[in-house]
Amino acid sequence: MRITPKSELDLRTARLQQLMSQQGVDGAVLLQNADLFYFTGSIQQGVCYIPASGEPLYLVRKDFGRARMESGLKQIAPLASLKGVAGALNDHNIPLPHKAGFELDVLPVAIFERWHKALGGGEHCDITPLIRRVKAIKSDYEIAIMKDCGLLMDKIYQRAKEVIQVGKTDLEVSAELEFLARKEGHQGVTRFRSFNSELFYGHMFSGADAAVPAYLDAPLGGLGLNSSIGQGASYKKIAPNEPIIVDFVAAFDGYMVDMTRTFVVGKLPAKLGKAYEDMRRVQQRLAEITRPGVAWGDIYQQCYDFAVELGYKDHFMGNAGAQVSFIGHGIGVEIDEFPFIARGFDDQLLEEKMCFAFEPKAVFVGEGAVGIENTFWVEADGLRRLTYSDEQLVEL
Repeated sequence: MRITPKSELDLRTARLQQLMSQQGVDGAVLLQNADLFYFTGSIQQGVCYIPASGEPLYLVRKDFGRARMESGLKQIAPLASLKGVAGALNDHNIPLPHKAGFELDVLPVAIFERWHKALGGGEHCDITPLIRRVKAIKSDYEIAIMKDCGLLMDKIYQRAKEVIQVGKTDLEVSAELEFLARKEGHQGVTRFRSFNSELFYGHMFSGADAAVPAYLDAPLGGLGLNSSIGQGASYKKIAPNEPIIVDFVAAFDGYMVDMTRTFVVGKLPAKLGKAYEDMRRVQQRLAEITRPGVAWGDIYQQCYDFAVELGYKDHFMGNAGAQVSFIGHGIGVEIDEFPFIARGFDDQLLEEKMCFAFEPKAVFVGEGAVGIENTFWVEADGLRRLTYSDEQLVEL
């Protein structure tokens, strides 16, 4: 188990404080687990308060001992109740904020109101856009962990070639891959920031099930086991000569990478085989145009236009009526970080050390889906891979 170095925490805090000062924010109130982990190295119940200057303060309700063990922050103190927040800040020479930033995209209203009151009830704003900007740029330390995720992902891919068989259900194959992943250190929890977005280890579909749309903001949904889940593997049995999608997330030591590969037992119909190779061509177009300084939305538009030119207007990134307006998403501590390779992000520019997953997929109702996905990071001269498994269509 890695303990996040204090140097990493200090760098993240300094970058957020710089943005806070530019926006006139006196203090950031961090309560969500993913943000707590990123800025403290722990997810113990409480609050990380980051003033516009100076050391953060991690006030912990449960469990203080674990917070002391896991977090490299200098200032960690117990918190018995919200009534003690103002006093705890005062004890550490931190004034109450005139303008406090809260994670308003994820914080329930009732909890926000209690913490807002505890901090004096002054002006408030949404700190999430600033947090996302900080998280988007990965350090060498973070990229090293994500490379370990890539190693785990390749083990999942290699296992898929062994366990996919005609007559097995999608659920059985998915369970085999999850079992292997867990034994190899997969943390089990995959985190989204978006409200009501949920995912287990990932998705595994065969045949027409891959084209079943779902509520999840993703190109593929799947039937799932029941309507309370509404996505993922089902009891459908694998048949010969149909596309099989393995779209998994490797989560290790707090970070994630995302990868998709396409399999078939036998041979794909010619149309689907061509579609798979065309999705690889879309990925190649990404590699040709992606550099620091290029707008996220411009990358999306060029890759989307290329997919349409190849003939997939009604099939690209979902079936007609259920298509999503992105091809890629940032990833790290959460699956849906900045940058978004998506429609409308024309003013947001790629920067060095941003990490994102790119997932061109073609979906055909009644037949299934084919596609590829890899996770990359951005360097001055282009993209580097965090997922590296063979991209050839796997014919079993």
